[in-house]
Amino acid sequence: MAEAVLSPGESRLLKKQLASALRRQKLRAFLLVAPLLVFVIATFLMPIAGMLARSAYSPDFPQDMPRTASVLGSWSGRDVPDESVFAAFVLDIKDTQVRRATGSVANTVNMELPGARGLILKIGRRVNDLRPPYREALVALDSQWSKPEIWQALRGLSKTFTGRFYIAALDLETDERGEILAQPEDRRIYLPLFLRTFLIGAVATLCCLLLGFPVAYWLSVLPMRHANLLMILVLLPFWTSLLVRTTAWIVLLQHQGVINSLLVWIGAIGDSDRLSLIFNSVDTMIAMTHILLPFMILPLYSVMRTIPPSYMRAARSLGANQFTAFTRVYLPQTKPGVAAGCLLVFILSLGYYITPALVGGESGTLISNMIAYHIQKSLNWGLAAALSAVLLVSVLLLYWAYTRLAKVDGLKLG
Repeated sequence: MAEAVLSPGESRLLKKQLASALRRQKLRAFLLVAPLLVFVIATFLMPIAGMLARSAYSPDFPQDMPRTASVLGSWSGRDVPDESVFAAFVLDIKDTQVRRATGSVANTVNMELPGARGLILKIGRRVNDLRPPYREALVALDSQWSKPEIWQALRGLSKTFTGRFYIAALDLETDERGEILAQPEDRRIYLPLFLRTFLIGAVATLCCLLLGFPVAYWLSVLPMRHANLLMILVLLPFWTSLLVRTTAWIVLLQHQGVINSLLVWIGAIGDSDRLSLIFNSVDTMIAMTHILLPFMILPLYSVMRTIPPSYMRAARSLGANQFTAFTRVYLPQTKPGVAAGCLLVFILSLGYYITPALVGGESGTLISNMIAYHIQKSLNWGLAAALSAVLLVSVLLLYWAYTRLAKVDGLKLG
């Protein structure tokens, strides 16, 4: 039979129809995933973008004190400013008194210079009694206004886009010349917290790996019927509130708790020598290991279950002993599960808040607790956002370095 040959016009029409059909298919596929895409943007990407913006955008002081912010921009920052700066400051305070915004200004300044809130409120109460020259009037009201430090703090607040939150988050400071210097060791707060957070997270990850690997291996070699029953025990913690699980560790580890009482009962320690197991970094690692252990077992089990047992038997038949067969044949195949489990547990541990807050004490406080403090109590949202941004960038860098060093082609999370 002779084959039908399409004319050029029919060929172009067929291509257009095919392209139109493909576009409709892509549109239908996009509409199916559109709700999920909107949800991810609204609940994940937009909050992160807002956090990053707040860490460098601080319009409060320039909006409340526009004259002061404008004149401080041309001030050298070394000596006490001239009369024009004092006059602009007094006029702005008068305006804030009318708008009843002096308290907000005082709180903003106090975040940059602790103790300055009282100075601002004092001027707000007496501002209508002040007369030019305002420089002498303010110094007579309080001698603190003759020191350049407070004006340097106000100058730093005068910038709408600023990096001062990141400077504070990295335990740095700016001197009178504008140079960024490291703070003295006795005044560093956040870098030690970052180091402690990463250290506790790494130790908890290692403990989860050492405990979870044998459990996952045992589940993987059991018959499916038995493994499914035992998997319920692994998933059981997910059915219990995180707060309840953390509180249970307080009952176990406290000074008069179950573990200390058991040690006293068996004679291992005396009643006056009870161990200090609570409200420190040790019990934080113990509680976090218990809570995060299922997140290590699940990816390990999902990988181990796919490894054929015949590989180990083949290695044994070729002369390898049990240890050699396990380390050289079986263990390398679990690498994706180990990488996924370690990465998942470590990243989750960095953001833990409830567990360190309940059982951590002073030595078990993590950077997440400090972020929560600035959001809920000090209300320094800019610094909290900067700390969160530093933590986010640190996690991304560690993830990049880990995937390069581990040399894992694909991470299996389940």
